[in-house]
Amino acid sequence: MLDAKMPEAWRVLRIQSELVDGIERLITLKGAVTVFGSARFPEDAVEYQQGMRLGELLASEGIPVITGGGPGIMEACNRGAFTHAGASIGLNIELPFEQTPNPYLDIRLNFRYFFVRKFMFMKHAVGFIAMPGGFGTMDELFEALTLVQTQKVRRFPIVLVGKRYWSGLLDWLVNTVLERACIDAADLDLFKLVDTVDEAAEIIIDYIRHRED
Repeated sequence: MLDAKMPEAWRVLRIQSELVDGIERLITLKGAVTVFGSARFPEDAVEYQQGMRLGELLASEGIPVITGGGPGIMEACNRGAFTHAGASIGLNIELPFEQTPNPYLDIRLNFRYFFVRKFMFMKHAVGFIAMPGGFGTMDELFEALTLVQTQKVRRFPIVLVGKRYWSGLLDWLVNTVLERACIDAADLDLFKLVDTVDEAAEIIIDYIRHRED
């Protein structure tokens, strides 16, 4: 890869350029909700339809929707927002597979570095919704939980959609991680588990309506 051969000083400049470009492109964005989920769900999947519904619900309240900009659930959420005149933002990442930008974006940014992209996901978010997904979704979920737990960002709602999908993770957190005192009981209150996107949207919308700027 070209980047692997790049002198360290030039790599720093490339990272800096991604940060500057992202900040400038999103500088007017206020009160967005970041949604994560798998790129692997096809258009006829229930999860895809749920993603579209979620995008529609948020857009109808004037809430900008940020996703990873790729296919699957990301595309679905962007599509729901885009087709309902909501702000639809995609933060795409260069990958050897799966990740091609979806066509339902008002703003599209491309990143080479995951950590710069994750910074942008969090910078403008006042809510975080995790739909069913794989390693990437879990990475982003635990990034958000860690930042809130350690008070590096202002606390905001983190919502997991799909009780059947996420219940095994919750059981592990309670029966293993909490039992071994690797987290506190209060840490389990940092997120909410719901079964529908309507419930997730309601939590986010209620928070935005009542939050103090």
